[in-house]
Amino acid sequence: MTVVLEARGVAKAFRGVPALVDAALTLRAGEVQVLMGQNGAGKSTLIKILAGVQDRDAGTITLDGVAFAARSPLEAQRAGIAVVHQEVQLCPNLSVAENVLAGRFPRRWGGVAIDWPKVREEAAAALARLGIAADVRRPLGDFPVAVQQMIAIARALHQQARVLILDEPTSSLDEAETGRLLAMIRQLRDEGVAVLLVTHFLDQAYAVADRFTVFRNGEFVGERMTTALPRMELVHLMLGTEHEDKASGGTPQSIASQAPHSFAVPPDALSSKTPPARGRGAVPTPGQSQTPLLEVRGLSRRGTVEDIDLRVAASEVLGLAGLLGAGRTETARLLFGADRADAGEIRVDGTAVRLRSPRDAVRAGMAFCPEERKVDGIVAELSVRENIVLALQARRGILRTLSASAQRELAQRFIDKLGIKTADAETPIGLLSGGNQQKAILARWLATGPRLLILDEPTRGIDIAAKQDLMDQVLSLCRQGMALIFISSELPEVLRASDRITVLRERRQVADLHAAGLGEDQLLHVMAGAENHA
Repeated sequence: MTVVLEARGVAKAFRGVPALVDAALTLRAGEVQVLMGQNGAGKSTLIKILAGVQDRDAGTITLDGVAFAARSPLEAQRAGIAVVHQEVQLCPNLSVAENVLAGRFPRRWGGVAIDWPKVREEAAAALARLGIAADVRRPLGDFPVAVQQMIAIARALHQQARVLILDEPTSSLDEAETGRLLAMIRQLRDEGVAVLLVTHFLDQAYAVADRFTVFRNGEFVGERMTTALPRMELVHLMLGTEHEDKASGGTPQSIASQAPHSFAVPPDALSSKTPPARGRGAVPTPGQSQTPLLEVRGLSRRGTVEDIDLRVAASEVLGLAGLLGAGRTETARLLFGADRADAGEIRVDGTAVRLRSPRDAVRAGMAFCPEERKVDGIVAELSVRENIVLALQARRGILRTLSASAQRELAQRFIDKLGIKTADAETPIGLLSGGNQQKAILARWLATGPRLLILDEPTRGIDIAAKQDLMDQVLSLCRQGMALIFISSELPEVLRASDRITVLRERRQVADLHAAGLGEDQLLHVMAGAENHA
């Protein structure tokens, strides 16, 4: 096939931190190339370079064999490169026709006025090409997100795009809408468009991909034809792990069918110097009945996750595992009331509760340390003390203000207990290291006395010693009765800490495994869906 766009040795750094090191990509006419990689792999940076949003520091890019460097998005569009982003970047208050032709309105009367009948005619033709049934006179905002995504693609094709880059286009779509969009991608491929699809959903990727390109840590890892790339090999390329066919321990299917309450701690997890690796204190024997602290049935949110069933008891550690985009963070946010569910039931101690906000979750004895601590966690300008007392003071309300002395005492207690390294409690938290910021966020929620703690990527970006210290503190609390829902992209960490592991894939729950005896490669098989695509 004809090579349309080729990038080699592309590098980009921000304030000395490399985002791309040696990136490579080849796009061919009439082919769908899927770009895969975890967070921080450099996918978004390369897209911005191709789209003229950012300049590259090094490397070469050719378009139709000629050196190319887009100095602006407009220049990239004129060269035939169009990008449709995850969040639709059109104007919802304007009509569909205006959005499709914005910047290229046909004129009449010598260019004095816009030819509105022609605008509507061309917009209708652009939508008809893709089989989109929409009244071009209506405001874009009247249509669901799926239709808006397709209209954005119609706009890109009206620009005579030969290279179409789709960045997570299905992230907010349901199954039926996703099916329509994938069919549209196949149609465009058959028409000769070079399509680059960025997605974290393996089923969708394999449904349309002709080739895969994998990035890891800003570097090109490899390009493979879809027919020559098994799912497990793709996952190992993305994660940088070695593929092993474990002869011992059983297949993922047999693991999934084992008794859900068999949580024996392996003998090698115990030592005289360290506490048990897993979080359970009193472990129920198989068949023993126990009212769960938290039980979730059929929890769903359109375009986010579907039909999630969870059950976690006091002193239990439930791990949530899945590849990027599987729905782990989205599930955590629903459990904590940060997002509202469309369907499902949540029970605490066997009683149904409605969690319409994080305040409701805190009142129910829940706490949540979010993934993005600098965005959703710390208030950088406030002191360590102020950050630690924040959640407790919010729960008490403005009429029950903690005294200054009570705040200082509380903050100092948790600084000592968690080993937060700070000059004093009045130091701005933004000056602390990432690990100490994470400990301070943990202290904030522990100050509320939670019965259930949700940790989303608590050890990301902190050093090994800080990771071990933080997890030891959390698991110690679990042995005292606190339940824990634990999310981490580091699978050895999930396996060490968890009693059970719920696996999410493509925004659905696919397995509930017990961690004892489960290997990393076996867990990866379930996460990737390799057991169904051997």
